[in-house]
Amino acid sequence: METKWLEDFVSLAETRSFSRSAQLRHVTQPAFSRRIQSLEAWAGTDLVDRSSYPTRLTPAGETLYDQSLEMLQALQSTRAMLRGHTSAAQDVIEFAVPHTLAFTFFPAWVSGLREAFGPIKSRLIALNVHDAVLRLVEGSCDLLIAYHHSSQPFQLDPDRYEMVSLDEEVVAPYVKPDAQGNPMYLLPGRAGQPLPYLGYAPGAYLGQMVDMILKQSGVPIHFDRVYETDMAEGLKAMALEGHGIAFLPYSAVKKELRARRLVSAAPPEMASMQITMDVRAYREKPAGHDGLRQGARHAKPVATTGKPRGQAAKTSAQALWDFLLAQNPQR
Repeated sequence: METKWLEDFVSLAETRSFSRSAQLRHVTQPAFSRRIQSLEAWAGTDLVDRSSYPTRLTPAGETLYDQSLEMLQALQSTRAMLRGHTSAAQDVIEFAVPHTLAFTFFPAWVSGLREAFGPIKSRLIALNVHDAVLRLVEGSCDLLIAYHHSSQPFQLDPDRYEMVSLDEEVVAPYVKPDAQGNPMYLLPGRAGQPLPYLGYAPGAYLGQMVDMILKQSGVPIHFDRVYETDMAEGLKAMALEGHGIAFLPYSAVKKELRARRLVSAAPPEMASMQITMDVRAYREKPAGHDGLRQGARHAKPVATTGKPRGQAAKTSAQALWDFLLAQNPQR
């Protein structure tokens, strides 16, 4: 039995909705349903009455719900005590960052931060987008840095989490130039001669952004998908070798563009084949922050938390957050 099954179950008990809980837990609804079924298999009995709407618990489910709250609280308290032994690292700020931003945005951002804010000690945890967000909701990082677009927002409770915009990022199509410096492949392609396309794996956040670009294109785009990965750096490496067109964040290719190792794959009349996203920092609101409802039922451990709600922020992390807010007052 996995503790995340209990967290899933608590979320379901409180939302009474499989779809809503799946959103809060940052998983697909089928995956969420499978995890609830796995918990029922472990318990040896039905925990959810699926014949009712909204969803409600069976008597066995009600018993497990109460026990789950106690077990998760005990685990969280134990975790807090164990982390108390690492006081020497209290000045280290832990960042959960999706792989693409970890390779491209984060190093330059930290360099600028050290000049404007001062020296910081940081620990980078590079993950896929889902796991990076999960780090935040489980209390396993101080700050999450991630892309944001209004079409694909993270389902983070604004009463519990706050954010600040750090920068903007443009995703556009790039390709290796030929010997004359012209694009090896140029959009939009033709039906009889589709262009080799280097795409993101299904479920990748940047892949969803690219899908939006293609859907909004005013002309048909003819692609032959020849390669895919969930990492922008992997697509860039393939594009640099001339394997096809890749949609990449500007921060990932700016050096290659200056050196003319990559060029735009969109002609001037297709300059709209791009999308602009925010780069945002998120954190959990610390104790005493306006909007936290101390003592409410939801102050108990629920599926979206891995630490006691409203835990005080590290001094170093709080100082950095105050600086970011001062630099970026429009949130």
